[in-house]
Amino acid sequence: MNKAQLVELVAEKTKTTKTQSELILDATLKVIQDTLKKGDEVKLVGFGTFSKSVRKPRQGRNPKTGEAVKIPKSYVPRFKPGKDLKESLN
Repeated sequence: MNKAQLVELVAEKTKTTKTQSELILDATLKVIQDTLKKGDEVKLVGFGTFSKSVRKPRQGRNPKTGEAVKIPKSYVPRFKPGKDLKESLN
């Protein structure tokens, strides 16, 4: 499912226009992104938890030359599904 399909389904379920649903979805995703950027978690009980995790710096290799390359630390988003979400899939 892509964003347009999700917006359409949300619009149907909430009896709103696609434009309104897209604005709500965009705002929700932006709030999650901004919260993670600050280092906080977003916990949606039953659905799951979004968090920010650190990837430690490490040594890598350039695949073309084989030369050793330093890969700096980076931050990645994580999602841990909640109990209700896990149970709904089984």
